[in-house]
Amino acid sequence: MRYRRPLISRIADVRFIRYLLASVGALAVDFGSFLALMAVGMMAVPASAIGYCFGILAHWLMSSRAVFQDRVADAGNARSRQKALFVISALVGLGLTTLIVGLGDWSGLDPRLAKLAAIGVSFLATWVIRAKVVFRADASLTTSA
Repeated sequence: MRYRRPLISRIADVRFIRYLLASVGALAVDFGSFLALMAVGMMAVPASAIGYCFGILAHWLMSSRAVFQDRVADAGNARSRQKALFVISALVGLGLTTLIVGLGDWSGLDPRLAKLAAIGVSFLATWVIRAKVVFRADASLTTSA
């Protein structure tokens, strides 16, 4: 007899895949902005931070509408709190990204390689925060997007 995973595990896997796809979209915005800003002469650290901020906006839009749509709070205080938590999670990712790119640049590493390392670290950190805190399953949240 084959082992069948509970439905909740399969849903979590699908949610993670959707989060991964949303992250790829936000990354395209982030990394594209980063490269464009560096191409016009901006230093690596501010270009990385600005690109990440553009990616934050893109990620909220995709996360709240395609990944955690069933966990988005109704308008009002609950939604404002959720958005604030999302921004805090993004700031954690931004801090990690800026630190890693800064350390890489300082040590002579190509800033693009440092940015790639930062992407992985930031992705994992924000996934955990968003899945466990920002969009946690909670009876006080409803499904309006």
